Amino acid sequence: MPTTVFDPIGHTSVVDSIVTQIEHLILEGILKDGARLPSERQLAEQMDVSRPKVREALKLLEKSDLINVRHGEGTFVAPLIGAAMSPALISLYARHKDAFLDYLEFRTEQEGFAAGLAAARATRADKEILARIMDQMEIAHQGNDIEKSREADIAFHSAIIDASHNSLLVHTMASIYALTQQNVFYNRSFLSTLDRSGEMLHAQHREIFDAIETGDAGRATRAAKDHISFVRQSYLEWQTRAQRDQLSNRRLAMI
Repeated sequence: MPTTVFDPIGHTSVVDSIVTQIEHLILEGILKDGARLPSERQLAEQMDVSRPKVREALKLLEKSDLINVRHGEGTFVAPLIGAAMSPALISLYARHKDAFLDYLEFRTEQEGFAAGLAAARATRADKEILARIMDQMEIAHQGNDIEKSREADIAFHSAIIDASHNSLLVHTMASIYALTQQNVFYNRSFLSTLDRSGEMLHAQHREIFDAIETGDAGRATRAAKDHISFVRQSYLEWQTRAQRDQLSNRRLAMI
């Protein structure tokens, strides 16, 4: 099991090898947007190369707009994904809540696909990451900690995308989850109005995890799709209740 993210570099085309390795780590989503790279000295030690070679490689990566070197702060992966939507479109979605159904429709297919791939491709390390997040979910669930549950929820789905080992999914969905974290589409608290204990959500996450852990791609795909379908149905019921409450309150105001 590797103890560092970076591998030692051979002595053939050293600079190119350093560049290629860092590019690969960015492409696979291991080094994500804004991630801070180790110092030149640390990179040189981990890759077993000289600091001048590391410095030259970093200059090439900076020239390619893949990293940003901030003097006095360090070296960071550049913002590569960008926003899935412009601020104006985000604002439009926030005002028109029915657009949330389109968002769920998109997630149903993408996450079902990702879960199936994860079940087929997840490594031991991928499964360990998911297991740790499930432990965090369990703690948050038992403590009725809504904020921690929300954070673990996003981390869980992101880890499944990572375990799919499909780089396009990794980067595409990272942008989508960024919007979810900002509560652009919905506030997860609406689910608690229908599933107050969170038991169903917790059981659904467990089902997805178990399917991936056992390598059952079909079961993982179904579980992921069923989970998003539950969220969709919960949203529709919540929306209907809200409309009924509004009408009832208006009737009450007339008395």
